[in-house]
Amino acid sequence: MKVPQIEFPKHKFFISRLVYGIWRLHEDKEGTSPERILEKIETCLSLGIDTFDHADIYGNFENEELFGRALAKLPSLKSKIKIITKTGIQIPGSKFPAKHYNTSKEHIRYSVERSLRKLQVDKLDVVLIHRPDPLMDPYELADVFEVLTREGKVNHFGVSNFTPSQFRMLQSAYQKPLFTNQVEFHPFHTEPLFDGTFDQALEHKIHPMIWSPTGGGRIFSPKSEREMALVSKLKEIATRYECSVDQILYSWFLNHPAGLVPILGTNDPNRIQSAAECFSYPLTRVEWFSILEAARGKEVA
Repeated sequence: MKVPQIEFPKHKFFISRLVYGIWRLHEDKEGTSPERILEKIETCLSLGIDTFDHADIYGNFENEELFGRALAKLPSLKSKIKIITKTGIQIPGSKFPAKHYNTSKEHIRYSVERSLRKLQVDKLDVVLIHRPDPLMDPYELADVFEVLTREGKVNHFGVSNFTPSQFRMLQSAYQKPLFTNQVEFHPFHTEPLFDGTFDQALEHKIHPMIWSPTGGGRIFSPKSEREMALVSKLKEIATRYECSVDQILYSWFLNHPAGLVPILGTNDPNRIQSAAECFSYPLTRVEWFSILEAARGKEVA
C-alpha cells in the first residue's frame, strides 16, 4: 500500500499524506553525499512520498544546497517531487549578533531566490513563513506573495507556527487562501487540538502539516513516567495489530478530520518504510482517545 495523496481543495493541489522532512539531513550518520540523499529521495518516491519539507536555515543554511546537489545528479527527479520550504528566521552569526525574524518584502524575495538557486529548481511549490514575526506587515507580505506568484517563482504561500489570530490577521490581507499552518503536534504537545489551531484549519479547509510527530524521537527512547505510559499504550495497541509502535503513532494522526500531514524527520530509510505502512492499521475512536489519555495523564473532561 502506497502513501496516498491529499488534496488542498482551495488550491487544487495535492501533496503526499506523509512528507519527508530535511531538518536533520546534515546529521545523517551515513553522510550527506548526493548518493546518500538520492537513496532517501528514491525510497520516499517508491513509497508514494513525493513531498519534501525544507527551510532556508536547516543545517546552518546548507541543507537546501545538499539536496540541490543530489537533484543535479538525477534531474529527472525534479518533475516527480514537490518542494515546500520556509523562510523568515535569521540566526546569530557573522552577519547578525542576535536571532531575529525578517518578513520584509526584500528579505522574502532574497530568500526565495536563494532557495531556488540552492535547490537548483525553477519554482517552489509552497513557501511558508517559518515563525510569526512581531514586526510583520501583513499587507507588505501579501504584496510580495502576489508578485512572486505572478513571476512563477512560488505556487502557494502559507505559514508555520502561527496562532489562530496571527493566521487570521495575515489571511485578511492576502487575497488568496493561505496553504497551510505547519505546527508542532504530538501526544506530548496536544495544544493545537484545544487552542483553535485545528478548528481554524477545518473552517478554512486546509490541512495542517505536523512537525516533530514522534516528539523528537521520545517514543523510541521514553524516559519520563508520562513518556513510558504513552509507549506502553502504543505497544499494547501495536501488539493487537501485529505492527510497530511508530506505525500506531502515525496512524493516530490520521484520525483527525482536518487531515493532518505528518513530517518524517528520520534519516533511516527503514523508518521511512515503517512509517509509510501506518495506513494499514486504522485506529478506532476508543483507541485514539486511549492514546491521548495516556499521553496527557488524564481523561478528557
